Amino acid sequence: MLAMQYQGYGGPEMLKPVELPIPSPTSSQLLVRVAASSVNPVDWKLHNGQYRWLMPVKFPSIPGFDLAGEVVKVGTRVTHFKPGDRIFAMLDRRPGGANAEYVVVSESAAARLPANLSAQEAAAIPLAGLTALQSLRDLGHLAAGKHVLIVGASGGVGHFAVQIAKSEGAFVTAVCSRQNVDLMRQLGADHVIDYTKQSDYRGSQDYDIVLDLIVQAPLRLFFSAMTKDGVYVASLPSSSRLVSALLLPLVSKRRVRIAAVKPRGADLDVLRAYCEARKLRPVVDRVFRLQALAAAHAYSQKGKAVGKIVIAVGN
Repeated sequence: MLAMQYQGYGGPEMLKPVELPIPSPTSSQLLVRVAASSVNPVDWKLHNGQYRWLMPVKFPSIPGFDLAGEVVKVGTRVTHFKPGDRIFAMLDRRPGGANAEYVVVSESAAARLPANLSAQEAAAIPLAGLTALQSLRDLGHLAAGKHVLIVGASGGVGHFAVQIAKSEGAFVTAVCSRQNVDLMRQLGADHVIDYTKQSDYRGSQDYDIVLDLIVQAPLRLFFSAMTKDGVYVASLPSSSRLVSALLLPLVSKRRVRIAAVKPRGADLDVLRAYCEARKLRPVVDRVFRLQALAAAHAYSQKGKAVGKIVIAVGN
């Protein structure tokens, strides 16, 4: 099978096409013929050494966590899927492996493809969609009527978070650049802050939940706009966020949480239900062929993608 491998730490130039044997599933795994994958910033951040201290990579390494495709073989203990099923999944291992023509994935990490989406659309969802869902629901305790601020709302996680929060009846304020204001409104945001014009995040009411997908602004800017028992959720770890998560409960009812996405098929079923109810749709910025993965990673590194970058693997 064709796969794309990083040969060592570095930039996209370290990606090379290779021919590898088709993997065999264990008793609890599915063998999937991949139709599409997608790019998440963590794919290239793991391989450029940015997280070497936290999650070292053993090379050569196939990147990619997201996939959509067709089950071709199942392990002896698999009960929920059979060959021919169309599924999407987030791989439950680091540093990925989805940028290949075939991949094995645990049964517990997979779900059936949304009936109203193509494989390329569905492949855009898993990691980013799960991050949005788990951050808002599990860490932020999302509920109807809550005021939610989403910073970096036009990106992969952000555009899903806007839609999920609105689906649950929250009042959503999205932060993005000027060119994405209309898209945020189309996705359901009640209020949009153009960060090129407004330097703070204050809205008409204090926020119950802040989902920060940029993790650059100091925490004090958010605390000044949050309720006294509000929850701040960061998509990435930083020293100040980690310290605040530990010490803030000693002096305040506010909470700081760090998102750590979990590959759950049951949560993908939740996202599938949103999609089939027309409450969630992936925005695809660009589609690259598998052989052009280096160009896709280079494009992702520019930080200008709106929604998701998709990788077409199968025909």
